[in-house]
Amino acid sequence: MPETKRLEKEEQLKREILESGPVPQHVAVIMDGNGRWAKKRGRLRVFGHLAGRKSVRRTVVGCRELGVKVLTLYTFSVENWHRPATEVSALMRLLQQTLREQREEMRENGITLHTIGRYDDLPNSVRRTIEETQEYLKGGSDMKLILALSYGGRAELVDAMRGVAAKAKSGELDPDRIDETTIKNHLYTAGLPDPDLVIRTSGEERISNFLLWQTAYSEWWVNEVLWPDFSKEHLFTAVRDFQKRERRFGRVR
Repeated sequence: MPETKRLEKEEQLKREILESGPVPQHVAVIMDGNGRWAKKRGRLRVFGHLAGRKSVRRTVVGCRELGVKVLTLYTFSVENWHRPATEVSALMRLLQQTLREQREEMRENGITLHTIGRYDDLPNSVRRTIEETQEYLKGGSDMKLILALSYGGRAELVDAMRGVAAKAKSGELDPDRIDETTIKNHLYTAGLPDPDLVIRTSGEERISNFLLWQTAYSEWWVNEVLWPDFSKEHLFTAVRDFQKRERRFGRVR
């Protein structure tokens, strides 16, 4: 599609969204397909990850334009540590490079940075870059960007249960009073709204151990596009589709 036509389509979709009512407060994205994108071009997987950075920026900017308040990106899972060491190292370097390059634009747009996952698993240099970026972006009030790093939904539930059990053992918490709110308050995402919309690229129809508790009533939008080709038009199409759905949360209206 010619550039002018593409931009016109994006603007048309954005107008429709802003005129049609509420947008999702929290969007979560499973960014899948970098490796396949690179393989199709006869390149190493790392080239797919490198190309995928542009889609990250497009998604952050697009969500900010729509007024989304929380954007969570499934950046690196606990299972990803089992990938070849060269790929893991490349991913960590790309994360640091991207944060350094984009922090100024994020600050200008009122975006703050947060992480969920087993943060201590990350290399010291990566943690320093994240903390420097968080400090630099402190005070932003327009959108929270959350990176799921060394994240797994089952690992999150294990950590939450450990926290609940420790409080019960110490007498701080009565086991008979444990309820859904108790568990929610011990998740990595405590204090955040659950995702309204989950987007998954590459056409795979599975949850991949992502936000198992939080996505119980999320709307899902799955598309065949590989992550490096994910555009604002795809994002806006997903949000527009979300607006047309009726969310009943198991109830009947």
